[in-house]
Amino acid sequence: MRVDLTLCLVLLGGAAGAFDLPAPVTDADYLPVSEAEAALGQLLFYDPILSGNENISCSTCHHPRFGTSDGLSLGMGEGGIGLGPDRVADPANVPEDRVPRNAPALYNLGARAFTHMFHDGRVERVNGALRVPIEDGFFAEVSGILATQAAFPVLSPDEMGGNVSENPLSKAIRMGRFSGEGGAWDMIAAKVAGIPEYQARFEAVYPEIAAGREIGFADISNAIAGFMAFEFRADDSAFDLFLREEAALSDQAAEGMALFYGEAGCAACHAGSFQTDHDFHAMGQPQFGPGKTLDFERGSRDEGRFRVTGKAEDLYAFRTPSLRNVTLTAPYGHAGAYRDLRSFIVAHLAPADSLLHYDRAQAILPDLPVEDWEVMDTEADVAAILSAIEVEDRTLPEAGIDALMAFLAALEDDPKRLGIPERVPSGLSFEK
Repeated sequence: MRVDLTLCLVLLGGAAGAFDLPAPVTDADYLPVSEAEAALGQLLFYDPILSGNENISCSTCHHPRFGTSDGLSLGMGEGGIGLGPDRVADPANVPEDRVPRNAPALYNLGARAFTHMFHDGRVERVNGALRVPIEDGFFAEVSGILATQAAFPVLSPDEMGGNVSENPLSKAIRMGRFSGEGGAWDMIAAKVAGIPEYQARFEAVYPEIAAGREIGFADISNAIAGFMAFEFRADDSAFDLFLREEAALSDQAAEGMALFYGEAGCAACHAGSFQTDHDFHAMGQPQFGPGKTLDFERGSRDEGRFRVTGKAEDLYAFRTPSLRNVTLTAPYGHAGAYRDLRSFIVAHLAPADSLLHYDRAQAILPDLPVEDWEVMDTEADVAAILSAIEVEDRTLPEAGIDALMAFLAALEDDPKRLGIPERVPSGLSFEK
């Protein structure tokens, strides 16, 4: 049997009470996107020309094959070879460290509701004003928050920039020169503009460039943002069809939805049309890898939102991820601590117990000569994470977990619009 919307609302009325189902997603929920701009952004997204050593593209860590992530707990950018869980360290250029956080999925980031970027929300729009970790006139030139986010990975030595001695871009980054003549963004824009095919494509998309203005990195960011917004819009899942009253849910998915919006309490944080409240919560996730500390600090902690706001109540709080296509985006958590979704759900229900009994084999970490477990081996750090947890531990029966898994599967809609290009204008090779 399959259950229609009316019956599910009756079930939810009895089981949930406080929660309503979200409204169906419509075109009005998204910012407008030019398909021509998106097509240009597609090439830039897959082109390693944006990286310091011209060996890494945006798609290296955000590949559609891995749900717009990379299939690793903590990614390996500069110094890595290969794609996804098969990525290994280049013996001739071993990475200095891992990327500190799990590569987040890109689905629906073109929706108006997404006003915080990155796990800690350090790029955000508040009351219409853009907030970023660095002050630079560059940000007045980008089209919005998604384009702002797209400007940062190229500045990370571990992600796309490269180590300081490896290329001119990495040297500019080390010196804190980002915009202006000779800055990192300026260098990348010059490389792109020097490719005739890119110059012609930018002129076709942006009239100002056709009129003689030089290509700037803001144009590159805007195009990449247009591509991500267009390509990874995902709102045609079984759940969406159900909300639009175009199809019914299976019995098990309907049972999972009743739990999700009712007894299990998932919708307290995973609210709204994209199953996120766009807020930050401390849920006791295991912490490993290099952490996010300042250069002069000791330790490998990642204190999350606290590093943005400085508020004690934000310690170890991270952004609530959207659950669209969550079945495709393993591993899970801001550090990718759980390699499968079922294990993550069980741990999420009982975060304190799960942190204390975490199985380190759950992490998917390519071999690197680095210390990964300093925080988990430090009693005081584990105690600090435990003390910040916002919820009480609880459990659900196996049948309840099965039902939640069925509902989460009903959120799956893997869009394929422009897809992966056969080639990029730079002529550089990239992972397909």
